[in-house]
Amino acid sequence: MNKKRNTVIAALLLLAALALILILERILPPTHIALAVLKKGCIYSLVAVSMNLLNGFTGLFSLGQAGFMLIGAYTYAVLTIPAADRGSVYMYYGGGIIHFSVPVIVGLLAAGLLAALFAWLIGLPVLRLKSDYLAIATLGFAEIIRAFFQWDELGVITNGSNMLRKYPSFSTTLYPFIVSAVCIGIMVLIINSSYGRAFKAIRDDEIAAEAMGINLAKHKRMAFCISSFFAGIGGALLAMYQTSIQAATFRSSMTYEILLIVVIGGLGSVTGSCIASFLFIASSEWWLRFLDTEMTIGNFHVPLLRAGFRKVVFSVIIMAIVLFARNGIMGNREFSINGIFRFFKNPGKKKEVKQ
Repeated sequence: MNKKRNTVIAALLLLAALALILILERILPPTHIALAVLKKGCIYSLVAVSMNLLNGFTGLFSLGQAGFMLIGAYTYAVLTIPAADRGSVYMYYGGGIIHFSVPVIVGLLAAGLLAALFAWLIGLPVLRLKSDYLAIATLGFAEIIRAFFQWDELGVITNGSNMLRKYPSFSTTLYPFIVSAVCIGIMVLIINSSYGRAFKAIRDDEIAAEAMGINLAKHKRMAFCISSFFAGIGGALLAMYQTSIQAATFRSSMTYEILLIVVIGGLGSVTGSCIASFLFIASSEWWLRFLDTEMTIGNFHVPLLRAGFRKVVFSVIIMAIVLFARNGIMGNREFSINGIFRFFKNPGKKKEVKQ
């Protein structure tokens, strides 16, 4: 009964979120920063949860997320640019060698599948490494992929160091919200399945997990490919959000941002990753923007307010969170419907969360 009730309530909350987005899109202009934050927050939530699946739930310290996002973004863009526009996009490469386009959904799935294929190939050698060595190897892969996609010899496909554009994008916040919600829901199902329990066992103790009959190589590779699949879809959504992409955008700093979101939200918490994604995007691109503008009140000139000061304050906030909430906002816990009910029944007690 409780499970059925929780499912109904979760569905109602999802519908309420959809209704709220529709209302905001009706009352706010299309270029309002709040809508941009919602779109990018949805995309970063998906990518952060995919990274958390690997780093937080499986215990594999990977820093290759930007590389898999790049693969997904380019796969989607290359496959969905209309045939009539390829001549103007690939003007330096004779119109390119691909002269067809696929539907958006097919492009999204292809983005995830190609990213997962690269993950499988790369995982064969690098998943034998552990800890910092794995992080360095995956970070190096991301940098190599970025340079490879800008190689002139591959320009007939990737357009070299030039931008890819004129592919289908989205104008409504509902699209990234629905795609991200579905993908995150699938990852939650995986985490709660027998495979997810195997991932957690590997994270807690590899020797004990192997003694229990868990195939370490198989499950590590599986987690790596699943994480990369959804990172590839996240990269495709980011390409749609930006309306044009270039390999130079997917630098290692993008991976660090996603890792920071995962740490702030809590390693091993899907809820934490989603909350931290929206807080991170809203703070960095909206709430603290006023700090970059010089301000004068009467004859008093407010000191320090100038271009770039926003990043200083944002860095201080992040350091404070890391120092005083070392396990992140949620730690390794999740919000539960039952916990919310108990909170409202006993408001004086501390809110309960589900392990």
